[in-house]
Amino acid sequence: MSESASTTRERTKLVVTVPLTDAHLARLRQRFPLVDVTVATSDDLTTAIATADAAAVWGLTGEQVAAAGRLRWVQTGGAGIDPAMLAALAARGVPVTNNSGVHAINIGEHVLAMMLAFARRLPDLLRAQDRHEWRDDWYSDRVFELQGQHLVVVGLGDLGLSVADRAVGFGMRITGVRRRPGRPLPANFGAVTTLDDLPAALATADHVALCLPLTDRTRGLFNAEMIARTKPGAFLYNVGRGQLVDTDALIAALQTGHLAGAGLDVTDPEPLPPDSPLWDLGNVIITAHTSGGTPHYWDRGLDILETNLTRFLNGQPLTNVVDPAEGY
Repeated sequence: MSESASTTRERTKLVVTVPLTDAHLARLRQRFPLVDVTVATSDDLTTAIATADAAAVWGLTGEQVAAAGRLRWVQTGGAGIDPAMLAALAARGVPVTNNSGVHAINIGEHVLAMMLAFARRLPDLLRAQDRHEWRDDWYSDRVFELQGQHLVVVGLGDLGLSVADRAVGFGMRITGVRRRPGRPLPANFGAVTTLDDLPAALATADHVALCLPLTDRTRGLFNAEMIARTKPGAFLYNVGRGQLVDTDALIAALQTGHLAGAGLDVTDPEPLPPDSPLWDLGNVIITAHTSGGTPHYWDRGLDILETNLTRFLNGQPLTNVVDPAEGY
């Protein structure tokens, strides 16, 4: 990206607090010579943002929003947005864009890793390894294949699409669930339904991947009633937010065997307390909110920032714009 097509002649000030490397910052300054890229810390952000036209930050306090009289665009370092900041900026007509999509690849791989771990009984085998036990007596009739199994992906943003991209390679049948009906069928999905019809999709699901943002509608979506509607023996994976699932109902379903297993990258509460029964259930994989980690996070984040900076300078619509009403 470059700003060569920009008609902007005055210099633009961009304040950066997200952890871009020196090489990233050098690339940004080289590609945008008419932009003053100012690196700020949490201690001097209030002062720096007072004269900023744009900002690439994790978030802003109320005091910082009030101080930013010239601010015309905010790019956040993550996908989730603080509701108070979003509301304050929306009231002033300042668009907020996020980094949605930067960790779709690695989270998609993470979900498939958990699926394969359950399919090949890796948790049991690893526990046997810790005990120095050679367990080949029960293995063949307890494993299963992903080929031909039904995966329901709840939430068709970048994460959900990434999970499907990888699951299709294992020959799975994939149904998507999204809030808005009537959109074109995405690649790799055999069918797409809405949240209102979620129970019908769950009734035939071998695997359910939760890739939803947390909103008023999705909070507690997987309560005892919804879990009961899930096919007995299914596996549940949560890489969205812990509050999507009723923890007590989840524990009960895992203890009774209604759910065969759960792969939990996020939990409610988080961090998961040491005395939670989830830690000791043999049919649970807990990965402590690590699925988003990737060495390529800021390489992809910089691509989004440069795309939006070019659009901002040229007066074009931004990408990854967060809807203030929805929060994502």
